[in-house]
Amino acid sequence: MAIPSFVDRVKFTVQAGNGGHGCASVHREKFKPLGGPDGGNGGDGGSVIFRVDDSLSTLVDYHRQSLRKASNGEPGRGDNQHGAKADHIVLDVPSGTIVTDAETGEVLADLTEPGAEYVVVQGGKGGLGNAALANAARKAPGFALLGEEGESRLVQLELKVVADVGLVGFPSAGKSSLIAAISRARPKVADYPFTTLVPNLGVVVAGEVTYTVADVPGLIEGASEGRGLGFDFLRHIERCQAIVHVIDLGTYEPGRDPITDLEVIEGELAAHGGLEDRERLIALNKMDLPDAPDLAEISRPELEKLGLPIFEISTKTGEGLNALKFKMAEIVAARRAALPEPAPKQVLRPEPVARRRGPVEEFTIAKKGDGDGGFVWRVRGDKPERWIRQTDFNNAEAVGYLADRLNRLGVENKLLEMGAEAGDAVAIGSGDNPVVFDFAPQIDIGAESLGRRGEDLRLESERPSVTRRRKLDAEYHAAKASVDYAVTGLDHEGEDDH
Repeated sequence: MAIPSFVDRVKFTVQAGNGGHGCASVHREKFKPLGGPDGGNGGDGGSVIFRVDDSLSTLVDYHRQSLRKASNGEPGRGDNQHGAKADHIVLDVPSGTIVTDAETGEVLADLTEPGAEYVVVQGGKGGLGNAALANAARKAPGFALLGEEGESRLVQLELKVVADVGLVGFPSAGKSSLIAAISRARPKVADYPFTTLVPNLGVVVAGEVTYTVADVPGLIEGASEGRGLGFDFLRHIERCQAIVHVIDLGTYEPGRDPITDLEVIEGELAAHGGLEDRERLIALNKMDLPDAPDLAEISRPELEKLGLPIFEISTKTGEGLNALKFKMAEIVAARRAALPEPAPKQVLRPEPVARRRGPVEEFTIAKKGDGDGGFVWRVRGDKPERWIRQTDFNNAEAVGYLADRLNRLGVENKLLEMGAEAGDAVAIGSGDNPVVFDFAPQIDIGAESLGRRGEDLRLESERPSVTRRRKLDAEYHAAKASVDYAVTGLDHEGEDDH
């Protein structure tokens, strides 16, 4: 199946790269047994960026694509070697592209300025190595932080052609011929309806003003409801500063005349919405035909009642084209003068997760049922959830470090204030797969246990089986010493007791 040359709406997934894991390493060198930690940090994952390229006029490059993915950052290594950052992926799009979150419908960016960039998904941060985690109290961390996962998002790109003037009218009214006559554009022109299947764009020079003109192909009655081709392309004139009604003076279809054609097209523009404030011009086309001057004279009184400028033109002979070109240039120049100064090129980035949720707060705790008749304390917040993703739960010291961070943030105190007790289930993390653990408060009966969470006393506490074994060993050695004394008369150190 052939790929179309003009594509103005696509949907695909963008995936940023994951951050590289930090490295837990100890410096080893001859005659230096205590070289200290030297694990490097992981590199950041690559982001996905949309950038406006004025040379593009279609989204065909992304047709039938399901995924664009950036590379992952490299992990850290020993000897203080940091992992390399991954390269960003830059996706070029035409001017006038709107980026939308396909799942929520939220408009993320409207890219119209040349060179404008939008970071649609950000790469994950690389994890810190144990060299970066070392301090005066924790001189040799035996753990490192994991790299964060990159963001993923299903996006929809929608192109709205950026043109100064939009041409509207029935099929075969001469819109493509008008663009060809006043610019260097060479669209396909034929004498049958729906010749134009995609919007045409032409650059027009009138005196010192240069502007662009676009047409809406296949606009007929009912276009706003899906008839013809206008339904798909009406959005391409939403950015226009003026609208020109190209009216066919040579049609022989029953029920068609200049007044009726104008009313039908205006009805479709009103049904589409958002175009009420655009200035209108009327271009009575095909004045070179024998009956056209008479039809124009008959129609002019009714058209003049609308208070719109009227131009009698012929794209074949060039009649009236200069007057129409300079009138369009006058409107464009006036609209441009009223616009604010263009802002310097900026790189747009998505808002932080905490801002997207609403007012910024460190964390929230809610008591919720677990679905099995019990309950769970659900902790939500940007920092706790990020720390969970950075923690290697196979490393006891890393778990202790996480507990220390949560304690400093105030999670433990808040849980105690809300009535949480030791052994209660606590869940941290978003989605359907949070990390669940038993609550084991460091503050117990009004006395705070000593020691850092990175070297947590609870992690070093003796298991009951070890305590029982040591007790039995002590009893055995005590009994053995008693037997030795009774037989030899010597104490357990081999010395005479007399």
